[in-house]
Amino acid sequence: MPAAPENWVWLARIRRPQGRKGEVLAEILTDFPEKFTERRQLWLLPAAGAGAPAGAASAAPREIELTNHWLHKGGIVLHFAGVDSISAAEELKGMVVAVPQTERAPLAADETYIGDLIGCTLVDVAGAEAVSVGEIENVDRSGGAAPLLVVRSARGEVLIPFAKSYLRRIDLEGKRVEMALPDGLVDLNAAEA
Repeated sequence: MPAAPENWVWLARIRRPQGRKGEVLAEILTDFPEKFTERRQLWLLPAAGAGAPAGAASAAPREIELTNHWLHKGGIVLHFAGVDSISAAEELKGMVVAVPQTERAPLAADETYIGDLIGCTLVDVAGAEAVSVGEIENVDRSGGAAPLLVVRSARGEVLIPFAKSYLRRIDLEGKRVEMALPDGLVDLNAAEA
């Protein structure tokens, strides 16, 4: 079982109990929610941050069997074997549902996992010289047709559409994403300071 955080792929984050028989409502963190149909063995990773039960951050990952699931109001309801009450479901609040990285869904040759982009440096290669825009901190998939890269630059947060027409090269080993960005896009999408 992988121990390091980078060896896990997060699928969902448990928000709260949902129902009376141990079901939980979770935020979907995967690009492939339909894969829950194929998965029975999942892992619960310790909660971190506000709202986590005391001692949860030091707990080891726990293997658990998914017995049922369904999409619900933009999230997913999960029911695990052995979690049969509201109080048992409450203990899972804040935990992350994950699989080992070796079990993540295969991609086509021209596709990339969104999570792999986080921590990469975004470089604008449209001009005569390559210009570093900043580090990709997050990816916002709620903004429309193209996900938005949330980039931390020297000037603050910049939002860049992750559009195929801009993309030139992704080097995951080198933690570098090269895009040919239109003139003024970085300035237009920079957060007001």
